[in-house]
Amino acid sequence: MTSEFREQLYIGGNWVPPASSERIEVENPYTEKVIGHVPAGTAEDVNLAVSAARQAFDGWAGLPMAERGAALDRLHTALAARAGEIARTVGLELGSPLKIAQAIQAGLPLAVLRGYADLAGRPDEPETIGNSLVVREAAGVVGAITPWNYPLHQVVAKVGAALAAGCTVVLKPSELTPLVAYLLLDAADEAGLPPGVLNLVTGTGPEVGAAIAGHPDIDMISFTGSTATGRAITRAAADRIAKVSLELGGKSANVILEDADLVKAVKVGVGNAFLNSGQTCTAWTRMLVHRDNYDEAVALAAKTAAGYNVGDPFDPATRLGPLVSAAQRERVRGFIERADARLVAGGLDVPLPGTGHFVAPTVFADVDPDSELAQEEIFGPVLSIIPFGTDDEAVAIANNSKYGLAGGVWGGDEHALAVARRIRTGAVDVNGGSFNPFAPFGGYKQSGVGREMGRYGLEEFQQVKAIQR
Repeated sequence: MTSEFREQLYIGGNWVPPASSERIEVENPYTEKVIGHVPAGTAEDVNLAVSAARQAFDGWAGLPMAERGAALDRLHTALAARAGEIARTVGLELGSPLKIAQAIQAGLPLAVLRGYADLAGRPDEPETIGNSLVVREAAGVVGAITPWNYPLHQVVAKVGAALAAGCTVVLKPSELTPLVAYLLLDAADEAGLPPGVLNLVTGTGPEVGAAIAGHPDIDMISFTGSTATGRAITRAAADRIAKVSLELGGKSANVILEDADLVKAVKVGVGNAFLNSGQTCTAWTRMLVHRDNYDEAVALAAKTAAGYNVGDPFDPATRLGPLVSAAQRERVRGFIERADARLVAGGLDVPLPGTGHFVAPTVFADVDPDSELAQEEIFGPVLSIIPFGTDDEAVAIANNSKYGLAGGVWGGDEHALAVARRIRTGAVDVNGGSFNPFAPFGGYKQSGVGREMGRYGLEEFQQVKAIQR
């Protein structure tokens, strides 16, 4: 894809110039150099995109679901052909190590899109309840506002489901990592999606995000990001009673019971906490360990963290890339500086590469469950280890959070499953169960409202109608 397209927006099936000449710089967080520019969209651009989506809605929603599935199949083919470019782009604009960029940043959204194409290709039969025919219909025009940490996956999780359901979309990607969204729109153009079905407006949250959230012709907002921004979007949508789906923050617990495989539980737990440099909403950033195994677990975690190579994302030896921005790096360093706990790995004095927004992989032990370190989402490579004595205490500590997005439990199979069922989160992995991109994903409490992925994600973009006869 040529760079000049990144100076434009995608509205109504065409690459069009933005209303303003203002541009947003996109930085490589490893080199700290500008690698591109995208338009700083405005409310005027949002109006044009919403109008295009509204005009396209009836035709798109009126298609048989299988035809929408065929269009998503073509989109998947076009996007899969760009897998290498996707991984490279995310490596450049986010700093994801190459292995992670290939397997997750490129591989996961392709799997999710494949799933939505398949779901649309075999729609469910309407349900009958007495004399009522219960049908599902598209929710309408969707405003999708997505984050920077998984910049294509979070887009596809919304766009794939919305398009399969019959909705049309106005997309605003994060201004920190917007370049990979252009690859998706380029693929959509190649796949021949009808004009107006998918539209792209880049820009900032206060300008473009706010215009989308408050727009009277947008029927639903789907947002992934911070809890604070989620509250603001909910307030803006409440004025017109628009539907809102939110995937927000997390402070997930990794509970290692006394009968767990300790070595595996700790190593996998550290890897989960440090995935994507800790910039993952589901990261297991609280490691809860039974007192009988606590000292050994702390030593294992410290040793594991020390083995994480920090450096150039395109060096195959790198396991931990930079944080997305200087502001994010300083935020994470602030948590480390204020921590009132025993530092066992990393910290602020570890030598780091000469350029790049790096924070060393850091582990604290003896963390107070009520402290800032254990309660706030840090969004960096910082792990807190907390001891417990009984299952009840472990569950109480795990649930002692305003968040409830994910978590892990390790132990004997039935023992671990029993504890997992008591943890108040939207997802729990038992003994390292792998992430399932077709299972429902979402949170309890301040981690969000609604679900993404698979059938549950598709239904989020539908309304339910009862027809009596």
